[in-house]
Amino acid sequence: MNNRIFKNSLNFFVYIIIGVVLYFIISHFITTVKVEGNSMYPNLVNKERVILFPQAKVKRNSVIVFDAHGEDPKAVNNDDYVKRVIGMPGDHISFKNHQLYINGEDVKQNYISKSQQQQGSEYSNDNGHLKDWNIATLSETKWEYNKNATVVPKGEYFVMGDNRAISNDSRYWGFVKQDKILGVAHTLPWSTNKTARHNINDLAE
Repeated sequence: MNNRIFKNSLNFFVYIIIGVVLYFIISHFITTVKVEGNSMYPNLVNKERVILFPQAKVKRNSVIVFDAHGEDPKAVNNDDYVKRVIGMPGDHISFKNHQLYINGEDVKQNYISKSQQQQGSEYSNDNGHLKDWNIATLSETKWEYNKNATVVPKGEYFVMGDNRAISNDSRYWGFVKQDKILGVAHTLPWSTNKTARHNINDLAE
């Protein structure tokens, strides 16, 4: 009888230990965060939860979550933004005649509407309006940091929200440093719809 109690207790503690170890392993590689705002609409919506992979490699079109404090001058501590990676280190980014270009080649952006690709991707705020822009013109006239940049620097990224018309992103303040990135976001299997999940999860290249 005592042996049976001992074995059952031992098994119980073994399961607890395994559970704790699995929790720490999973939490190191995977976590969830809540989207705040509509800058990634329609592919992510306000209050939607996404899975965050801290160890995932950042690629073009990856959707990332990053610490915006120190990147956006208006961001404060614990301000985390979710945006899509448009420009990789070394890239030339420009917008001309309603078309986005990377290294002189036009970019297909089927994950957003034509309106967001065109009028939405212009630069516009209370201080000015740029229908056409590139990194040099943005850095010279608008950015507090990253002055005199002409390409995306090594170890940094140019990001934009999918809802371009309202997104506060690299057009307004500059680049995201690698060490500011908290992880690559993916949607939960049951969230939003198939098209939105594809646009968030499957376009990184």
